Amino acid sequence: MELSAEQHQFAETIRTFCAQELGTLAQRDAVTAGGTLSNSPQVLARLAELGWLGVSLPEEYGGGGAGFVDECVFLEETSRGLAPITGYSTGLTAAQTYLKWGSELQKKTIVSNLAAGRLEAISLSEPGAGSDLGGVKVKSVRDGDEYVINGQKTWCSAAHVAEHLLVLTREDNSGTKHQGLTLLMVPTETPGLDIREIETMEPHTVNDVFFTDVRVPASNVVGEAKNAWKQLMRGLSVERVIIAAMSLGSAQRSLDDAIAYISEREQFGRKISSFQALRHRIADLATDVAFARSFVYDVAHRIDEGLEDSLAQESAMAKMRCTEIAKNTALEAMQMMGGYGYAREYGMEAQVRKSLAPPIYGGTNEIQREIIAKSLL
Repeated sequence: MELSAEQHQFAETIRTFCAQELGTLAQRDAVTAGGTLSNSPQVLARLAELGWLGVSLPEEYGGGGAGFVDECVFLEETSRGLAPITGYSTGLTAAQTYLKWGSELQKKTIVSNLAAGRLEAISLSEPGAGSDLGGVKVKSVRDGDEYVINGQKTWCSAAHVAEHLLVLTREDNSGTKHQGLTLLMVPTETPGLDIREIETMEPHTVNDVFFTDVRVPASNVVGEAKNAWKQLMRGLSVERVIIAAMSLGSAQRSLDDAIAYISEREQFGRKISSFQALRHRIADLATDVAFARSFVYDVAHRIDEGLEDSLAQESAMAKMRCTEIAKNTALEAMQMMGGYGYAREYGMEAQVRKSLAPPIYGGTNEIQREIIAKSLL
């Protein structure tokens, strides 16, 4: 699909903002404590002031009231512009579940928080349950007007900066593994909740979360108790497109930086952009990104048409292919930049590190291929 004139202008405005505010390593270091933070409160606050956060979420709950195509524009351009707001996408994914299944108070709280730059998170995976979420063991027990939660979650993105966790728990073991699951909204300041950083090659992003007799009101159930599997499945198409749009922006940034580098670098008495080996690599990468962009925005447009529940195949394709294009583009760009690709000053080493996790999280790409295959075979 073709973006409207207003959407093109939105993209240009975000691109200009990122270039002016975050265009240099020194500027990015200044708002991320020297590159050690994956989320900048200053940048989130500024984007909230501009009204860009929650652009696709309903106005009645504090969002921007635009479509999901507009959201993809925002996600692509902020990723392309290296905006340190990685937790925003996690909050946006959480918001989709709250909007479908949550109470009016939950919807208003989560969406207004996100639009104001206050982050939210989802806590699904456990040490023994990643791709197979039906294997979760974190236990929730109804005790009068409260639930008591015990157990451990892991790989929880943005938990350390979130105001609430959307936690998948096991309330009942009597049925199949996909039955008896309950989603609970848990404030991160609740006594008994312990969030610990998992050190990775990236700035602080993911966490272990420990629950020791954590109590929340029964009114914090999101949707229907013991029926969380259905609720989770209905939100996955949107999550996959969110990841795809961010990866698309990351791929475009790696391509931009590679083109800029080879257009200036000289060897053997001429610009290396004149060498066919590099020119053809750039042509292939640009083609991959262009095809991916067309597909992502087509799927986003169908979400805006209310077809998200029938887009399992397409959203899996978008997530799988865009994350792999982003990784390949960053690795190819590093190769073209030679030793400078490893230098922090040039930024490509950060792009490579950034590209490695998306093919794993949000459902591994092996799982995405299985979803695609099931729809075909």
